[in-house]
Amino acid sequence: MSNIIDLTLVDLVEKIKKKVLSSKEITKAYIERADKSKKLNTYITEDFKNALKKADNFDNSPDFDKKLPGIPIAVKDLFCTKNLKTTAGSKILENFIPTYESTVTDNIWNEGGILLGKLNCDEFAMGSSNETSFFGNVQSPVGEKLVPGGSSGGSASALAAKLTPATIGTDTGGSIRQPASFTGIVGLKPTYGSCSRYGIVAFASSLDQAGPMTQDVKDCALLFSIISSYDNKDSTSIDYKREDYLKKLNKSIKGKKIGIPKEYRVDGMSKEIEDLWQKGINIAKEAGAEIVDVSLPNTNYALPTYYIVAPAEASSNLARYDGVKYGFRSKGKNLIDMYEKTRSEGFGNEVKRRIMIGTYVLSSGYYDAYYLKAQKVRRLIKNDFDDVYKKVDAILTPSTPSSAFKIGEKTNDPVSMYLNDIFTVPINLAGLPAISIPAGHDQKGYPLGLQIIGKAFDEQNILNIAYFLEEEINFKNKINDWWI
Repeated sequence: MSNIIDLTLVDLVEKIKKKVLSSKEITKAYIERADKSKKLNTYITEDFKNALKKADNFDNSPDFDKKLPGIPIAVKDLFCTKNLKTTAGSKILENFIPTYESTVTDNIWNEGGILLGKLNCDEFAMGSSNETSFFGNVQSPVGEKLVPGGSSGGSASALAAKLTPATIGTDTGGSIRQPASFTGIVGLKPTYGSCSRYGIVAFASSLDQAGPMTQDVKDCALLFSIISSYDNKDSTSIDYKREDYLKKLNKSIKGKKIGIPKEYRVDGMSKEIEDLWQKGINIAKEAGAEIVDVSLPNTNYALPTYYIVAPAEASSNLARYDGVKYGFRSKGKNLIDMYEKTRSEGFGNEVKRRIMIGTYVLSSGYYDAYYLKAQKVRRLIKNDFDDVYKKVDAILTPSTPSSAFKIGEKTNDPVSMYLNDIFTVPINLAGLPAISIPAGHDQKGYPLGLQIIGKAFDEQNILNIAYFLEEEINFKNKINDWWI
């Protein structure tokens, strides 16, 4: 039998149900691997002893009707976990222990999943490289001193390095799909409202969405069917009929109309990305899909719109961290001094930058000029997608404008860093689902991804297209365990 850590999530579930492997054997294998991989800095909080205990309990009294029977999983440290530290990658929450569980993680534990620990992320999910975390940057297993992408960089790195069989991240402007592309894994950003936001540390409430990050599309379909649920504790949760996404997974692409938006051919995009995109188009065409050239005219305004809307919402959401009720508190001469010192010392530079931008665009005299205008443009961006989906079933684009870059390369150039999200941000503004799948390598051997964008709540369709492309492309990650 192949090494436990080389098995997919679906394989592990099958082997546990057939009693070929025990939960403890699987959990132990991932813990041993994680213990050798400290150099990657993927974990903020480990819960290994507790995980082994839970695995033992499962093996003594197994329930094979669960969808994740005794499967260990590490999750992004933005999901609140009851009685286990949840930091959001920030000093201001470095000792915060929630008394409640996020709905998404609760769904995983209810299906038999076992928590391995909490994974590193950009502070409050603000970043594209996992360099803004108070707990230090994460390294990508793809190459030394290489960023794994962000903000779900710890999740992407841990999964690509096989320290967890699957994981979950959050996506506000590309924070699942961009790191998935950088590390050669699959990442799904679901339709806004399909996964509950209850218990997820908020960044931008109208954009944040939890989603699965997995080794392949089958695993993605399985995990998404578990974490997607209606939740009356979340006012933005939408009650609709969820599918059994794994059961309905198929490779039928013949007759599908695939849109290719001309606006995604941006200046400075490398030939490697262009060639990869064309490769995906050719594969779909040869399988009987109809390729349709489409236009999303307001795409150029997506990034500036996002960097008004997201910081504005962050400014409001992060106002609660004042040192009074919970989290880090600095000593001050008086209440105002305590507020100022707590926030000044507790937040990192990127978070402060976005709070200041957000406060500015919401301030008197600027609200109409910036925030209100951005919301109108956001509507136009959504209208573009609505118009295109009258002609096509899905849209195919690159996931990112480049492969992974070196740690420190873009730290002092926030605009260049923000441009990493140029292909992912419009989808969040429109509230649509999109999946990134690994599709090739650049000349350095770094992974590159393709993105399939779907209609709202049409995850089954984009999973099916991704499943077909995945088999045709047959991507193999070039990882050599340099960090062990």
